[in-house]
Amino acid sequence: MTNGKQILIIDDDTVLVEMLSEQLRLHEEFATVSAASGAEALELSKKDYYDVIILDVGLPDMDGRGVCRLMRRNGVRSPIIMLMGVDADADTIPGLDAGANDYITKPFRLSVLLARLRAHIRDHEQSDDAIFTIGPYTFQPANKLLLNTVENKTLRLTDKETAILKYLYRAGDRIVGRDALLDEVWGYNADVTTHTLETHVYRLRQKIEYDPSSAQILVTVPGGYRLVL
Repeated sequence: MTNGKQILIIDDDTVLVEMLSEQLRLHEEFATVSAASGAEALELSKKDYYDVIILDVGLPDMDGRGVCRLMRRNGVRSPIIMLMGVDADADTIPGLDAGANDYITKPFRLSVLLARLRAHIRDHEQSDDAIFTIGPYTFQPANKLLLNTVENKTLRLTDKETAILKYLYRAGDRIVGRDALLDEVWGYNADVTTHTLETHVYRLRQKIEYDPSSAQILVTVPGGYRLVL
């Protein structure tokens, strides 16, 4: 999958899908994949992770609410935004009950959809269900795992290693100082020093870096640490 937040668009309206995909790709933060049926969408959601799923309530092979319910049953935790018809008020509650996070009524303004997408991504990234991409790895904080599907490698992390990666990821391109990282991961503890942090960072690099002596993912920079995503 390409860089950017992955958006799965499920709708059999090819004109709408092409327009949405084109407009979202203009924003470098997004990449899109589309499906024209419920069956295709379910297969895609099993194979890959999507940051947000946009799901039309009316699909040619099955009801969108049923697709939503099956995705949740299959373990999909990403935010799902349902697209409703202009007179579809009666669909709203069943859609939310099926596991959707939000709904938008057609026709809609792109600026509204963008605002909803960004809000749901922000909220989801703060939850334990979030999944992140770090270098060659898929990071699953809730399971304390790093997965490298290319090399078929699974790395198990400790609680502290998971917390370090999570905090650095959420910092984005910002440099995180050692004291700030200590406070976040260990809280106030007079017995914990920067040496403790450096030991954990060292062990983490032994797991995730191809060459721990020349870190390319978790790098030390003047003032602290940063993840190269």
